[in-house]
Amino acid sequence: MNAGIVSARYAHALLKYVTETGNGALVYEQVRHLDKCLSSFEEMRMMIYHPKATSDHLKIKVFATALGGREKAAPELVRFIRLVLKHKRTNLLHLMLHIFMDMYRHANNISSGRLVVAVPSEFLKRTLTDIVHDETGGTLELEMRTDPSIIGGFIFDIEGTRLDASVSSQLKTIRHQFIEKNRRIV
Repeated sequence: MNAGIVSARYAHALLKYVTETGNGALVYEQVRHLDKCLSSFEEMRMMIYHPKATSDHLKIKVFATALGGREKAAPELVRFIRLVLKHKRTNLLHLMLHIFMDMYRHANNISSGRLVVAVPSEFLKRTLTDIVHDETGGTLELEMRTDPSIIGGFIFDIEGTRLDASVSSQLKTIRHQFIEKNRRIV
């Protein structure tokens, strides 16, 4: 069976389950945290994905520890992870988490964006969040990253759309226009 279809079914089941229990916001935040952990720590990925590396019991302990301990982990998420382990779908877990996050965002009118700035600006972050709220009526999860190479301005990505208002991009555009103009002269 196709990995995307299987992952989507599991993610949909988790979304339906957390909607019924009313614990969706907590599970969503914990799924986001697990996603960051799995993306950042190769050792964790290797241990979780390798079928014979560790027992399922130890894998659940690793996930619970990543979430701050067994008592802080949402019971729905622990139950979901047990189900995934029981059915030997661990290799698809990261994809399931991504699909769940997309489904949860869509169901709750949450937009996901990334802001790259030369110098951190809470005012810009707040302004963009307010604009998205005014236009869509939803909320914006904004990941802000600092990159001095853009010199000034910002680059804002939101759901497949990019607004590049960086100084470095404008300088590149001017440079290309200048080169193109000089080619016509020569």
